Amino acid sequence: MPSFEPIYARAVSRHGQDLALRLPEVRTPDELRATPDDRYLAQMTQGVFQAGFVWRVIQAKWPGFEEAFRGFDPQALLGMEADELAALRQDTRIVRNGQKIDATLKNALWVNHISEEYGGFGSFLADWPQDDIIGLWSALKKQGARLGGDTGPRFLRRSGVDTFVLTSDVKQALIGAGVEITKGTSQRDQRAAQATFLEWREETGMPLAHLSVIAASSVGEVYGEV
Repeated sequence: MPSFEPIYARAVSRHGQDLALRLPEVRTPDELRATPDDRYLAQMTQGVFQAGFVWRVIQAKWPGFEEAFRGFDPQALLGMEADELAALRQDTRIVRNGQKIDATLKNALWVNHISEEYGGFGSFLADWPQDDIIGLWSALKKQGARLGGDTGPRFLRRSGVDTFVLTSDVKQALIGAGVEITKGTSQRDQRAAQATFLEWREETGMPLAHLSVIAASSVGEVYGEV
């Protein structure tokens, strides 16, 4: 297994002390459990709407999203009447993409279901095996709505869950280290990437999220990493 030391050295040589400022927050299991369901649904929705869209537009309109989607309280959304749902699809406070609005409502149902089963969506995330992060990606893709591709991992990253993200820069760093991956979308590629990151975590004591950003920083500017 390739050592992480040369990757870290390249990242430091490229970015110096600024490298530490790039590292994302990783929350403890207790912090994940303490986060209310509405914040997870909000993060999901932001990722869904930003996918394939100009993210700055979504950020600028985000206060309107919070109002229109009732603070992303899953039960409040599930209790909306037909006329309220129709009005939501015409609401100028949000980006009026019907498929993504529908995905938000489906994710509200899923988050609520998981919350009832686990005593909170944060508990579901906190209790997931830390050595099977790609299994959590798969659960998001299969059970959630429009959470496949990078959207699911990026949602986890923004929520403070410890995960790597297979951006183009991360894949380039992995390939440069001798890891046999191609597009990063196949289960084989994801397993190879996960095995490498788990080894690097053992080697360095760093969380996966930090290793991922450092790897990206060793070859690129990481604007798309987080």
